[in-house]
Amino acid sequence: MTITYKDAQGIAGMRIAGKLTAEVLDYLTPFVKPGVTTNEIDKLAHDYITQVQHAIPAPLNYTGGGNTPYPKSICTSVNHQVCHGIPNDKPLKKGDIVNVDVTVIKDGWHGDSSRMFHVGEVSIAAKRLCTLTYEAMWQGIMMVKPGVHLGDIGFAIQKFTEGQGFSVVREFCGHGIGQGFHEEPQVLHYGRPGTLEKLVAGMTFTIEPMINAGAKEIKDGPEKDGWSIVTKDRSLSAQWEHTILVTPTGYEVLTLSAGSPPIPAFVPAQTAT
Repeated sequence: MTITYKDAQGIAGMRIAGKLTAEVLDYLTPFVKPGVTTNEIDKLAHDYITQVQHAIPAPLNYTGGGNTPYPKSICTSVNHQVCHGIPNDKPLKKGDIVNVDVTVIKDGWHGDSSRMFHVGEVSIAAKRLCTLTYEAMWQGIMMVKPGVHLGDIGFAIQKFTEGQGFSVVREFCGHGIGQGFHEEPQVLHYGRPGTLEKLVAGMTFTIEPMINAGAKEIKDGPEKDGWSIVTKDRSLSAQWEHTILVTPTGYEVLTLSAGSPPIPAFVPAQTAT
């Protein structure tokens, strides 16, 4: 495993890319509503990233190690779609939940973040899934500091999630990020304490649990597009994602912004930098 540790210059670049990524999600927020298509949201994101931020949408034409080139600038995963949903012309409807996943490249550095959105009024069950998935992500983020093992992060997320009666998707995980979209290490959202790589200051990676309301099993989506993944039992799925920097004393979330949801009350304020 070759992990890239960021120096001061790299960290500065990552902070900029992370800030821009969060700003895209802020910009898109009012457009995620009934009647709008995910293609329209994708077009808004593409134009904002390329024309306003003068940056690059990393997903566009990304092959991910041999896949068909991804045809859009963001991922939009609706309801029982777990991840990598390709934007299309189907209008969002009241009651949908949708994950919007944005990755921006600026001056060679990547920022990666996703948020869940309610489309109009959603069911209590859908709202609970989105909220608890957000909290599960933060359970993992809270663990980050030098000397902690990656397995500690995964265990914290898994214990919290399964304690709420939900399940953690195993096939997809967080990842190192920097000048590459996907770098080492893999950041699993399940695991055993004290296992896997120890965290060191200068590491940057994503924490992005995919949580299912039903069973953890997934399958390729019916679109057979080589990207879209759905829950096998058609239960709802949710995901949140932040890009994290390991600091000498803890962590810094690089993809926070004014429009980010409030940090959960259980997160110690002094570490939520």
